[in-house]
Amino acid sequence: MSERLEMLKKARERMADDRDAFAKTLAAPFDRDKAERARLKFIETQLLIDAIDRAIAGEPAAA
Repeated sequence: MSERLEMLKKARERMADDRDAFAKTLAAPFDRDKAERARLKFIETQLLIDAIDRAIAGEPAAA
């Protein structure tokens, strides 16, 4: 596996962990300030994960 592909996969894993933390905040008892921030960060993080997935899909397959 190429170094670049490995780096993308690690970045995706780290962003998925961050997304899970925001989801946990959203699932917790409601606190308007925390929920609003978590919702925005969740969406932002998911967009980033989608972009990383596209980058991974665009990498040439390892020989």
